[in-house]
Amino acid sequence: MGERQSAKMVTRRAVLGGLMGSVAGAALANAPLTSVRPQPRSSEVVRRSARAVDDLMAEARLSGKIGFAVADARTGEVLEAKNPVLPLPPASVTKAITALYALDRLGPGYRFRTRLVADGVLANGRLKGDLILVGGGDPTLDTDALGEMARQLKAAGLREITGRFKVHSRALPTIPSIDPDQPAHVGYNPTISGLNLNYNRVHFEWKRQAGGYALKMDARARKYSPQVAIARMTVVNRRLPVYTYADKGGADQWTVAKPALGKAGSRWLPVRKPQMYAAEVFQTLARSHGIVLPRAEVARGAANGTVLVARTSAPLRDILRDMLKWSTNLTAEVVGLSASAAGGKAPTSLKASAAAMTRWAKGELGVNKAKFVDHSGLGGASRMSAADMVKALVRVRRAGLLPPILKDIPMRNAKGEVLPNHPVKIKAKTGTLNYVSALAGYMSAQGGRELAFAIFTADLDRRAQIDRAADEVPEGTRAWKSASRRLQLRLIERWGAAHTG
Repeated sequence: MGERQSAKMVTRRAVLGGLMGSVAGAALANAPLTSVRPQPRSSEVVRRSARAVDDLMAEARLSGKIGFAVADARTGEVLEAKNPVLPLPPASVTKAITALYALDRLGPGYRFRTRLVADGVLANGRLKGDLILVGGGDPTLDTDALGEMARQLKAAGLREITGRFKVHSRALPTIPSIDPDQPAHVGYNPTISGLNLNYNRVHFEWKRQAGGYALKMDARARKYSPQVAIARMTVVNRRLPVYTYADKGGADQWTVAKPALGKAGSRWLPVRKPQMYAAEVFQTLARSHGIVLPRAEVARGAANGTVLVARTSAPLRDILRDMLKWSTNLTAEVVGLSASAAGGKAPTSLKASAAAMTRWAKGELGVNKAKFVDHSGLGGASRMSAADMVKALVRVRRAGLLPPILKDIPMRNAKGEVLPNHPVKIKAKTGTLNYVSALAGYMSAQGGRELAFAIFTADLDRRAQIDRAADEVPEGTRAWKSASRRLQLRLIERWGAAHTG
């Protein structure tokens, strides 16, 4: 894993210390949300300018369960709630908890490190020994970064090696997929390891030509797009399934149904052999600089030797901001696993690491009904209540950790059009699974009062009927999700008018 940047790190106490005794923390410390009722205060404002909650929910016609809570972000005073202690899947709202977990355990200045290590003597351009590509878990490593490392390797004087080319990924456990119940071909459910490249996705592109299709599998980035052999595609004349996957001959072997392709197109597919994927791409880039490397093999022991090239990531704070903006699952799992390892015991599985985060959240954030099965929210078995999420948001607000890295969510009208001059401003995290939709964060009411809120919606009965291994977007899910999002924004619009302070 990466190295701690001690000069920039903050300790656990500096990150979350003192929050347990703060005014905001105390307001929710005794779990008033367990028996909350909507408060009658500001009733005149509600009657004049805000629509009633029951009317909004009836209008949404949303099947399933709804739980929400909204509180004053400074004092923790609960203003409104509906089923606030009902545990529901938080989906990608989980990433907000993961961000706090990583900031606490690793610190905002933490950087991941990827190295090229010489296990031998380098003299006159020849390495008498092995060259090892050592991953530190960096979730942001891409092909362009490997290209720069290859250039620096040449600048360090390396021309050839007499030994082996190895890849080392033991900084983190290798986990085949985040959620095994997802369709095999979805790029947001890749393998996780200590050596990750391009979010462990490969770019598949096709174009119809005489006699069939021209296919391309490449490790696409902005500057470099080398083709790869570790992932292979075959077009098959069938209707369903659209994609199949098999591990054959040491490669990811895909097939795709011919009728699904059309004239041309592209998509990202998950990589199931991330170490060898990164190794093959680096071999190609090194060759472009005149460095010929033998076929890679996985290093089994420690990666000892002289560091020839080291690439450090951006600070963790920046990585988390992008994670929350783009909701990248791989990033969430890597930073969560890294945070768990920093706690003293390296996790052997995603389940164990998520359990460690659950214990941390209960102890540091005071949440009671939280249970996480991963760090990204992709697994539908995770549970959290709106009350717990609001409690966490209120507690961390004073430290200023989360609001600066949350995404700006625009208010929209009934047609879905952005309202750029709306007085209500939102910084929050969205979450979406099939028949699950969540939104949690901070909002400014009209007049500037800051509120913390969480809205969780889920139709678990309809979700249970889905063949999730086959259906990427089951029928009916888009309409349900749209209805949930409209309700979320209408509730926020109400709170913005009703609770101006």
